[in-house]
Amino acid sequence: MAIKVLIKRKIPEGFKDPQFDNLIRKLRALAVIRPGYISGETLKRIDQPGEFLVVSTWQNIDDWNDWQASRDRGKIQKQIDTLLGSHTEYGFYDYL
Repeated sequence: MAIKVLIKRKIPEGFKDPQFDNLIRKLRALAVIRPGYISGETLKRIDQPGEFLVVSTWQNIDDWNDWQASRDRGKIQKQIDTLLGSHTEYGFYDYL
């Protein structure tokens, strides 16, 4: 059964860095070709400026774990966290 992965990032006020945008695009481009990837969407929180949520859908947790453990993803994620000055948060959800 498919799972949802919620990925939360906090963007500092006034933050603008073209490198960040490029890294996010790269991450998406690599994710969509991974086995088990179904879909993803990015949401901006209305009541908390600077908070963004990615809702990513995968065939199963093993497919996500393979993607999360991949060298390419890890390298890009580390660069994103360094630019933002905070760690990306993850939550894993299954359907009832």
